[in-house]
Amino acid sequence: MRIGELAARTGVSERSLRYYEKQGLLTAERTPGGHREFGEWAVDRVIRVQALYAAGLNSTKIAALLPCMRDADGGPSARATERLVAELAEERRRIDRLIADLLRSRDVLDEVMDLATQPRGATPATAG
Repeated sequence: MRIGELAARTGVSERSLRYYEKQGLLTAERTPGGHREFGEWAVDRVIRVQALYAAGLNSTKIAALLPCMRDADGGPSARATERLVAELAEERRRIDRLIADLLRSRDVLDEVMDLATQPRGATPATAG
């Protein structure tokens, strides 16, 4: 499939797909006219890359991680290393810290909204 179709099927811009290719996250064959041609596998790859970006990983870490993810048969890749697992564990801890921070922020917002919706002059103990 051409880059436009891949973009349409994944919801990722053509510009981003070119960036993924430049970073080694995605590969394409070239037609004699120089157009990119992607296999059906590229849809899953782009979706996986998007998920890893959403998890906060950068393109360098994603490029190191992709070859180590499960093979097509579902088995673990032989390229996964202990070092990569340790790096990913640290990424997971970082994400856990971000989630905790977001939950605290949400609690503060809830408290402010609760106070803002109380009648004037009411105290938290008498409102409700």
